[in-house]
Amino acid sequence: MSLRLNWSERHNAAESGTRPGLSRRLTLFLVCGFMGLVLSGCAAALNAITPSGDYRLVADLSYGPDERRVLDLYLPTTMTPATPVVVFIHGGSWDTGSKDIYPFVGQSLASAGFIVAIPNYRLYPQTRFPGFVEDGARAVAAVDRLARTGRAGIPTGRHPLFLMGHSAGAEIAGLIATDRRYLAGAGSSVGRLSGFVGLSGPYDFLPLTDARYKRIFPEATREASQPVNFVSGDEPPALLITGADDTTVDPKNTRSLAAKLKAAGVPVETTVYPGLGHIDTISSFSTVLPLGDRRIREEVIRFIRERAG
Repeated sequence: MSLRLNWSERHNAAESGTRPGLSRRLTLFLVCGFMGLVLSGCAAALNAITPSGDYRLVADLSYGPDERRVLDLYLPTTMTPATPVVVFIHGGSWDTGSKDIYPFVGQSLASAGFIVAIPNYRLYPQTRFPGFVEDGARAVAAVDRLARTGRAGIPTGRHPLFLMGHSAGAEIAGLIATDRRYLAGAGSSVGRLSGFVGLSGPYDFLPLTDARYKRIFPEATREASQPVNFVSGDEPPALLITGADDTTVDPKNTRSLAAKLKAAGVPVETTVYPGLGHIDTISSFSTVLPLGDRRIREEVIRFIRERAG
């Protein structure tokens, strides 16, 4: 199987301390770096030193019934009716994770001049596939409506709309970008997407061998859970990034989806970063610590700007 290791085990909270003579930032870098950014344990400390002057936060906007159907907006200091909007879908193996872990991603992209939305979505065991994908699509459609109608502090306009996800969030985003039924069911369309950015995503991960994943993806739905099965040629341009040393999601998932998109004539860019693991592709968005590889953030910003025109 293409999914390797247990994400939940990699998300156990970590204890951190200080060492005499080290600055706060250096201490955090050492703790986060040597632990491979065990995200739930390190993100709180990372977010604590992330600048907040680059954006205005509009928190906990509802996009449907249920306490998990809420999203946060990160609004840059300067916006126009054509400012790109990026919806970032977090990872967590479909059973963990929260928007509250990712202010450093919101700040990172807002400081580049983008409007950023980070939604929560229902997790297993509250829902199974395709429930979390349906929630992701509802969030994307809701953000698009906010942008087009000029609500929540966003200037009214037809903003270029981008979809981005990491890990399980990249699978969700990948399905929204390839299977037209999700956005259509949410009152929007794939045609509204100007681009898709996938970070370390599982796009082609059958067969399942882990009992937990078999519960999350009931047998009758498994073929429908693979983004590679829905590529038809009308997908938005894609940027797919992974680390060559990823031991959580096999990099072959990225190569497989890239090959399908390319064969269908969809513009796709693929980068496999040597020496980087699963968490490195998202920790690279930190603007305050030298985690991962800063070129990943630069590559994503460049892609969004180019595709936004």
